[in-house]
Amino acid sequence: MRSRSVYAVLALVIAVSLVGAFPATALAYSPWDTSYTHDELMLMARLIYAEAAGEPYVGKVAVGAVVLNRVRSPLFPDTIAGVIYEPWQFSCVGNWMFNSYPNQDSIRAAKDALAGWDPTGGALYYFNYHIVSNPWLWAKPAAAVIGNHRFTY
Repeated sequence: MRSRSVYAVLALVIAVSLVGAFPATALAYSPWDTSYTHDELMLMARLIYAEAAGEPYVGKVAVGAVVLNRVRSPLFPDTIAGVIYEPWQFSCVGNWMFNSYPNQDSIRAAKDALAGWDPTGGALYYFNYHIVSNPWLWAKPAAAVIGNHRFTY
C-alpha cells in the first residue's frame, strides 16, 4: 500500500513539473510564434501607430488583426507588406506618422495580433465612422465597433 502512495506522489510531482514547464496559456496565446519576421512586426506596428494612435488598446489590436485577416483572404495579397502597401487601402501609408518609429503600445498590439488575438472576429475592413461616408463601406456587414472605428466583413 505504501509503495502505491509513493508512486502517486511521484506522479503528482512529475505532472506539476510538466504543467509548470508548459503553461496552459501557451496553447491559446504564444509569444514565441516565429512565423513572422521582426521587419513584419515593425511594419505592422507602424501601421497600427499611424492608423490607431488615439484608439483604445483593443482597437489597436483590431487594426493589426484586419491586416492578418487580409493576408489569409484570397481577396488580398498574401503577405503583410503586400496588404499594407496595396494602393489605396490605408490612408496613412507614406505619411509622417507611418514613417515614424511606433510607440510601445503599437508594438505590443502588433505582437498580440500576430499571436492570434482578433477582436473583430475576422473583419477585412475598418473605417472611422465619424468621417467616412462611402456607401460601399457602410453597406458591408458590421463585425464590431471599437473606439472610432467600425470593422466590417
